[in-house]
Parts: sequence; structure tokens; C-alpha cells
Amino acid sequence: MIKNPSIRDLARGEGPVTELNVKDQEPLPPPYDKLDEEPPMAALSSSAKERFVNLDNTIAVNIPKPKTKAEEERLVKGFLSGMQKLFNAGDNWTFLQPLVLSMEHCARCQTCSESCHIYAESGHNPLYRPNYRSEIFRRLYFKHIKKEGTWARGDMELNWEAVARLIELAYRCNLCRRCAQTCPIGVDNGMMAREIRKLASQELGIRPKELHDDGSMLQQKVGSSTGMSSIVVKDNMDFIDEEMTEKTGLTLKTPWDVEGADVLLMHNAGEILAWPENPGAFGILLEAAGVSWTLSSDLAAYDSINYGAFYDDVQLARTLILHIQAAKKLKVKKILIGECGHAHKAMTVIADRILTGDLNIPRESWLPFMVDIVRQGRIKFDKSRNDFPVTLHDPCNITRLMGISEPQREIMRAVVPEERFREMTPHGVNNYCCGGGSGFAIIGGHNFPDWRFRGPGRRKFRQILNAFQGEKMDKEHPKYVCAPCSNCKGQIRDMLKYYDAWEKAGINYGGLVELMVNAMPEAKPGFIDWEWH
Repeated sequence: MIKNPSIRDLARGEGPVTELNVKDQEPLPPPYDKLDEEPPMAALSSSAKERFVNLDNTIAVNIPKPKTKAEEERLVKGFLSGMQKLFNAGDNWTFLQPLVLSMEHCARCQTCSESCHIYAESGHNPLYRPNYRSEIFRRLYFKHIKKEGTWARGDMELNWEAVARLIELAYRCNLCRRCAQTCPIGVDNGMMAREIRKLASQELGIRPKELHDDGSMLQQKVGSSTGMSSIVVKDNMDFIDEEMTEKTGLTLKTPWDVEGADVLLMHNAGEILAWPENPGAFGILLEAAGVSWTLSSDLAAYDSINYGAFYDDVQLARTLILHIQAAKKLKVKKILIGECGHAHKAMTVIADRILTGDLNIPRESWLPFMVDIVRQGRIKFDKSRNDFPVTLHDPCNITRLMGISEPQREIMRAVVPEERFREMTPHGVNNYCCGGGSGFAIIGGHNFPDWRFRGPGRRKFRQILNAFQGEKMDKEHPKYVCAPCSNCKGQIRDMLKYYDAWEKAGINYGGLVELMVNAMPEAKPGFIDWEWH
């Protein structure tokens, strides 16, 4: 075990290179200011250590250790073949230019390191520096793709250990791109981590089961990564309609497959199962504002999830086209993307590199759409109904990637008393990832969830605790973390449970549309449910 691993250590020896050592971490704010009182991190099982490649005593990808020399060679040859394709315009026309720029122009100044929440919360373990994996990839690129030798960048051995560990290391990054924003010349280490994932998936068939088998493939076959068919989704939405009507006193009947509607709303289907009040709140708000809207029961169109955004361009494009085809079939004016950050990323920023011709139909985030409704006074609000401390989490793919930071705050000012709002530090485009981005929130094997809470998620939990300092930290004085992204909400839910934050500090969570409905004077009071989800 190496405390401060060098780049070459990735290709050396058996067993883990290093590990996240909780003793190296800084204490959290009160009431979690004693390291020894935090939950202990679960150990990786001995059977997992024997069967799978072990980078740092946790596992995300389940890469089997090669049993023969031929299997070792297959990893290396496949990696080189995939790397060649990444730098070929015919194979990677969508991301070739930014990839080459990031590969060839890094000054190795390490400015990106302190911007990374994982590196900071690890106690500054070098393995988690954004440029650690990028520099390994960069040295292999100069040696094997550009064939410029090692004089410019330094040597890096290419063996099966280096390949397997580099792939696993690509899943120690949330792809939040805070490092890219910080870099003085725009090197994008997050994109490079994602390109390594893409290489592994498309060339070697290596990717987390949760993202591929239980994610992209299930969605394309059944219609949703939750496993819900359109019949099941409609049944669930019927139940949600009944519950929302009873809870608010406002009649809700979700419209399905309405041809010519102004808006096709796409939810992350996880909301329908885990947080039904969220799609219910969307329906209440759109009806109150007089919006012509619909949901679609076509394959995948009722689930805005696109896990290909995290690991594979081919899977991303296949799911994206299903979304677009559903919108075209209904002849809607635009797709409206609900509270799902990676759906925003896949359906707007990345889609702009993929969709051409009549496939390039309008797509819009719900936040600027809804803030226009608020400005026009089409829905009335009573702020006093949200008379409790509220802080706001900025989802990376909505805020940093797309620059949407003011609409959610303008909505917040309309529905929450000014003295009750607690801004996180930092916030907006400088936010920290929730710690569940890039698929982490759904990767649940081995002890990976513990690593996610003790590493990436801990910086967000630190921010949440800091935002509520000065408040009474008990559940008799409830506090609300507003996270307008389903993936972020799942991570925050799991993290608050891990730290027992509802019982110990009175911290709960939810989306932004729930706060909006809670503030509607036409609705029955008490839409926010303070029982733990």
C-alpha cells in the first residue's frame, strides 16, 4: 500500500495501489466534528480482492483479474486499439478536437487539484488528483499514438495492470468538470476520464453493470432503466394523479400522447417510483399556468435518463434518438426536461453534437421555462408557507455545464422568505458535485457506496452542514436541502441516511417544484412531507 503513489505505480505489483484513509480527512462541521464518531468505512471483501482488479480497496467496475497470458494481452491490445479510435476523426468526431487539445496542452501546473472535491476530501491523496489519470493517459498517447517517445512527457509502462487500473480510476471522477473550469488553459480532465470509460465500454466491453445492463440496455428494451413499461408507468401516474388531487385539492389528470401539444415533458422515471410528489408537482404547476403539455408512452420517452452520457456515445445516441422520435411523432413544439441533470447534459449539450436535420428539434430546461411563468405572474405564491431554513444545491450538469444558475434562485426568491434561504459556499457555477454524479449514485456493489459517502459526497455534506450552522440541529427544527436533479437527490438521500442526518440534525431534502407547490395559496397547506423519504 502506497500513501503517495506516483504515476508509474499504477502499473506495478499486485493488490491496491493506495486507499482512501479516513484518518487523513478533516473533521466535518458540528454536529459531526469528531472523526471517530463518523460511520466507519466498510472493508472490501477478501473474495472481491481475489477476483477483481483492486485499485484502492473499493471497486466500481468489476474487472476480473486475467487468468492467462492471452487474457492479459487482450486487455493491452484492446486498449491500444480503442485509443487509436479515440484519436481518429471517423470514430470520434464528436469529441476529437477537445480531447486532442486537452491531451497536448496541459502545463502540469496542478491548478486543477484543489478544485476537485474528491482530492480535497481524500486528505490530498495524489491518486485522486484530476491530472493523475490524465497524465497516465497522456504519456501513453504520446508514446503509442503519436510515437514521439518519452522525452517530452516521461515514460509509462503499458501492461494489463495499468490498463485495468486506469479504467477503474476513470470511475473515481464525478465528471463534474470543476477542474476544467478552474484550469487556466481549459484542459478538461473530466472529459478525458469519460473518454477512457468510452474506450473501455466500446472496445473492451468493460463498464459498470448498473450503467449498462441495468441502465442503457434495459431502457432501450423495456422503456425505462427502472424496468417500468409504459403500462406500469401509466398506472403509477394514475395513482400519483389521485394522490396529488387529494393532497392539494387541485384536480390533476396527467395528459398522455397529446398530438400537437406545446410541450412534451420528460421526467427521470426514478422520480415516479421514489419521489412521486415531484412529477405530481410538475403537473400541478403546468396545469395552474395553463400550459399545453403531454407525456409520451412511447419506448423510453417517459424516462429522460440517458446513462450513455456517463460512459458510451453509442448508447447515448440510441437513447437520445428514441427521445427525439417520440417528440416528432407527437408533433410537439419542444421537449421540456424535468429535474434530471444528466438528461439536461445528454439532451442539450451533447445532443447538439449529434442531432442533425429534422432530428434537431427544440429542447429546453424546465428552469428558464418555469421562471418565465413566475415572472409573468401566472402562478401565485405565498412565501410564508415555506417558513423553514432552505439551502440550494446546484447540479453540475445544469449549472456549470449549461450556465443555468439564476433561474432557480429567482424561483427560490418567489417561494421562500429571504431570511430563510441559506446559500451554500461556493455555489452557482463554482458549486461542488453532490458526489453521486457520473453514475456513482446508482453503483452499489461491494463497498463503493461507503467510498462515495466518505469521499466525493463528503464535500457536499460539509457544504450542507455549513449552510445550516447557526440553526438548531435537530428534527424538531427541520431544514430543507433543495436539489433540482433526480440523480443528485438520490445521492443526497443516501448520504443523509448514511450520516443519520434527519435524526441527528433535522436535515431533509427534495426538489424545487415541491417548494413551489407548497407555496401555492390555492393548494391545501402542507405539500412538503417532513417524514423521512
